[in-house]
Amino acid sequence: MEEETLTMDNTTSSDSDGDDDQTALELQTLATELSTNPANYDAHLQYITALRKEGDIDKLRLAREAMSQLFPLTPAMWQQWANDEISLISSSSRSEDAVSTIEKLYERGVSDYLSVSLWCDYLNFIQKHDSSVREFSPTGISKARDLFERALIACGLHVAEGSKLWEAYRSFEEAILNSMDETDLESREKQVQRVRNIFHRHLSIPHSDMTSTLLTYKAWECEHGNTLDVNSSSTDGISPHVASAYQKALDMLSVRADFEEKIAGSDVSDTERLQSFMAYLKFEQSSGDPARVKSLYERAITEFPISGDLWIDYTNYLNKTLKADKTLRDIYNRSTRNCPWVGELWVRFMLYLERSRGSEKDLSDVFERSLQCTFSTIDEYVDIFLTRVDGLRRRISFAKDLDDGLDFSSIRNTFQRACDYLSPQLKNTSSLLQIHSYWARLESHIGKDIAAARGVWESLLKNSGSMLEAWQGYISMETEMGHINEARSLYKRCYSKRFAGTGSEDVCNSWIRFEREFGTLEDFDHALQKVSPRLQELQLFRLQQESKNVTSSTDHKDDPVKKVKGEKRKSSSEAAPNEESPAKRQKVKAQNKGSAKANKADNSTDPTPHAEDGSLKAKDPMPHGEDGGLKAKDPTPEKFKQYTDQCTAFVSNLNLKATSEDLRGFFSDVGGVGAIRILMDKFTKKSRGLAYVDFCDDTHLEAAVAKNKQMLLGKKLSIARSDPKGKRKGPAGHKASTTERRGEDGKVELKGRNTFAVPRALGWSKPPSSSSSAAGDEKPKSNEELRKLLLNKK
Repeated sequence: MEEETLTMDNTTSSDSDGDDDQTALELQTLATELSTNPANYDAHLQYITALRKEGDIDKLRLAREAMSQLFPLTPAMWQQWANDEISLISSSSRSEDAVSTIEKLYERGVSDYLSVSLWCDYLNFIQKHDSSVREFSPTGISKARDLFERALIACGLHVAEGSKLWEAYRSFEEAILNSMDETDLESREKQVQRVRNIFHRHLSIPHSDMTSTLLTYKAWECEHGNTLDVNSSSTDGISPHVASAYQKALDMLSVRADFEEKIAGSDVSDTERLQSFMAYLKFEQSSGDPARVKSLYERAITEFPISGDLWIDYTNYLNKTLKADKTLRDIYNRSTRNCPWVGELWVRFMLYLERSRGSEKDLSDVFERSLQCTFSTIDEYVDIFLTRVDGLRRRISFAKDLDDGLDFSSIRNTFQRACDYLSPQLKNTSSLLQIHSYWARLESHIGKDIAAARGVWESLLKNSGSMLEAWQGYISMETEMGHINEARSLYKRCYSKRFAGTGSEDVCNSWIRFEREFGTLEDFDHALQKVSPRLQELQLFRLQQESKNVTSSTDHKDDPVKKVKGEKRKSSSEAAPNEESPAKRQKVKAQNKGSAKANKADNSTDPTPHAEDGSLKAKDPMPHGEDGGLKAKDPTPEKFKQYTDQCTAFVSNLNLKATSEDLRGFFSDVGGVGAIRILMDKFTKKSRGLAYVDFCDDTHLEAAVAKNKQMLLGKKLSIARSDPKGKRKGPAGHKASTTERRGEDGKVELKGRNTFAVPRALGWSKPPSSSSSAAGDEKPKSNEELRKLLLNKK
């Protein structure tokens, strides 16, 4: 028996050691994960759970503190933390320090989310473990009453659960009444009136168990000498103002009962519940009671803490109603902790601190915290940087009384950080232009450093010199400051550059207008001398492009067979699914040689078609027109439709989840978008990250190509012109090319295999004469008439 017991003990010990080793390994793994990725919410939860099992209270405290610094803890987690700490307080040695520590835990918990149950635990803890409250000393009573009033402000309007706090408050005051001396009638009467006032306040607020509260109130009044019908829910015998408030609360409850039922439903999805909350909030806002609206927002936030739209809606409402109230700071802090990925919340937080005249340290801390977050769009980063610059500019220019020790160097450093951080993603975009334009203007107006302002523009031109707007902004600054020669030198640098769309022509015409308004006659003549050849060259280029498009479309119309042969690719959705291979076609021809000869005798050129099973199919008769004549067959049926790519952009590095609508929206600012074809893998039927986008003309295509390297759905697109003929070789193995040279008269002469004719000069064409028309309608002569005509000539 002893041997069996020993064996069982050894087995139990072995199992325990195995569990300990497994727990230790799990803790080590989770600790390593958190050290490399502290933002892993689930890893924090698992780590805390494992530490609770192990029972290491010191490590558990550190783990909870680390998680609370990054994330708001749920009410259940705060309750669990507080209960673990309370269990360490022995009944014989209630340490005041331990009680104070747990009170701070509860304070942190009730500030994160609205929770009636957490407030009830907090109040019960104070009444049980705080000696001054437990003994009903004046200090303790005052402390408890202040805490109860705070709880009622936070949760007293909660329709479903608020009654728990009112009942707890009333029970505390009744306990004080019962502890009073029976002979101190005056003090007892005051305490009775205090309890009565709590009843009256409770009855004037709509809550789920109003009838029960009314009956309880009647029974209490009967205990204190008033005669009321305790079995009836009527308000007979109650003071008129209490009865009126009670009836009004009942009416309010009946209106809200449907909303409460919808948000409490457990059989609906989270999306439907959130929509129900939003509808409820809209109703409360129309009622005009900010306290009820704020309470309902807090209930919604507790249920959906990571809904960015809900937080934005909440803070927007508070900005309208509370303006720069101090309570807003806590709400903005909570919003950015719950949804740090929403850039608009950080922007609103910084604006609130500025409105409330917060310190530069607070503003700087919020700004730095925002830059550590990851946002879904690059525009959110831009908005945060610009908001920070706006605040610094206003504080330096208009809030000198704050004496924060700020100077223009703080603005310059912020702009430099923005450019270093965002320039790779914002190349050739309006956002980058906005940042540099704002920076240059502040350098010249506030910093009083024109050289630094020019340096800002030069850095922009270095990275985005193909943006016409960048040159225009630079020139505009120099012109506004009266630096005409510097503006003229910029025109000389950029007039010969190539810009998207009609930008090249625009900058030439802009230089002419500039010299008209600011230059001398010699300057105007010099500009004309420079610009005129450039404009002619650009005009010739436009005409050549138009001619190329017209010639290409005409060729395809005149020779549809050549069009089919010259195609580079077919639309993936319209490709022939059962197209036969060349080898199979040769086999079919060999098998049906006799049929082919017979068909040749009948002037038929097509071989007899075969079915998929190899049997001969009946040859379709030649289609006839309405007049009985032969009807020409369409050489390019719909399923063989192909694209010429004469005006098409090739897009690569596309997000695999991107759709045609995403691309159409991306090019919406360019315009002129035609067909969009996303290439799919023929086996997986998923996107290959490549697409072709057709445009109506070259102007729109060039503008689209100018958007190269811009972001779409988190991917930097590569955009280039699709040139299906660019890889065709000439007869000697070299690319067919077009060269140009200038003649003695300065005109451009084009030579090469791909040279195309410039369109004839526009003008009215001469109508054909009647004689030529008659000749065209002359009937053909017979053999006899031709013979006589030849004899007469002889």
